Amino acid sequence: MVKVVGRKSLGINHVFDIGVSQDHNFLLSTGLVASNCFNKSHSMAYGYVTFQTAYLKANYPVEYMAAILTLNSGEQEKVQRYIATCMSMGINVLPPDVNRSGVDFTPVGDSILFGLSAVRNVGMSAIEAILEVRDRDGQFKSFADLCDRVDPRALNRRALEALIHCGAFDSIEKNRHQLAQDLELVMDWSQSRARDRASGQGSLFDLLGGGTTQQSGFESAPKGAIVEDYPSQQKLQLEKEVLGFYISDHPLKQLQNSARILAPVNLGDLKTLQEGASVSAIALITNVKRVTTKKGDPMAIIEIEDLTGKSEAVVFPKTYDRISTLIEADARLMVWGKIDKRDVDQAQLIIDDVEPIETVRMVMVELDPQRASDAAERHRLRTVLQQHSDRDKAKVPVLAIVGNNARSQIVRFGSQFRVKDEQATVSALEKAGFKARISSLVE
Repeated sequence: MVKVVGRKSLGINHVFDIGVSQDHNFLLSTGLVASNCFNKSHSMAYGYVTFQTAYLKANYPVEYMAAILTLNSGEQEKVQRYIATCMSMGINVLPPDVNRSGVDFTPVGDSILFGLSAVRNVGMSAIEAILEVRDRDGQFKSFADLCDRVDPRALNRRALEALIHCGAFDSIEKNRHQLAQDLELVMDWSQSRARDRASGQGSLFDLLGGGTTQQSGFESAPKGAIVEDYPSQQKLQLEKEVLGFYISDHPLKQLQNSARILAPVNLGDLKTLQEGASVSAIALITNVKRVTTKKGDPMAIIEIEDLTGKSEAVVFPKTYDRISTLIEADARLMVWGKIDKRDVDQAQLIIDDVEPIETVRMVMVELDPQRASDAAERHRLRTVLQQHSDRDKAKVPVLAIVGNNARSQIVRFGSQFRVKDEQATVSALEKAGFKARISSLVE
């Protein structure tokens, strides 16, 4: 093995691609053999591209991430992972907006505006028609205004439903259920007006209003019965159906900071972990398929997701018998399991145990920096925790808050320090002179 011990500039030199028809080795001037040498010109090109992308991400993070999202807009799993990356970088990804969005993801200040092309069931002809009318005649004042001004042949019912459910009209009317209720009436009304315009006839309201049929009269659009907006969970579910993921909110969003500390494994990264690795994650169940083994034992194959991605998980009969009542769609759970790799690019989770996030408890130990840096104190703390831990049965995580309220850092103890009984552990820690308390994941 050759180790690089230094480097120096040789100025500008010519480099060449070397084509070799079979496996080869090259002999270095030192007499050592370099196997499978990489072409200098090729590596230089990769290095230069890496430099460029790193520079853009560091200096133009919003524009860079908008370009990445646009490039991968057709692959939902990648888009979801990159949106999670944006969140970790402090960049908000805003829902689509018929009055602001373009075809692609667009930088807007410190945020990124969702592109209309990434909305399911909204074709390019519909997007082009919306943008053309908006650019020519100005922003849309209402849902009826858009339906009246955009050619109904380009914008059908399915596309309008998708735009409603993904939140593209929220800047005009926040009640998505009301828009869905009004959809049929408004479409019939706008199509009737379009037919009148095509035949050269204006409506009575247009004539009395003194304006052109292109720019007035939407106030006369019919409305359905007043209804309450969708419940939050239903609104998010409809949003997910047309975008492939949640964008305006997420059932796990409020747990994002806790998840980073308590369950640092992201579902989007499972395939990078080793076969058989034990992991914990905070996840949402999105689908449950209950099956029966050849022996007649019930089990389940479930789909779970977090803010970074999704994964398949398997609940085998022994585990299923114990946790079956918790395996339901839309359940938010703390999940413990092991990585099972089917191939290099695919990994699933074998579930060992789950717990509703509402009942998850943690032991929090408060330490000042001086005490935390004292080896003897750390040994005493470790001893107390080990007395209450059990690698096979313990599930309660232990975290340390190091520092004062103004400036503190949370440190997560490894899985070997999980404890069985949080109350008994806190009592033992207090008896040993440590300040400790029980905390819940959902405060």
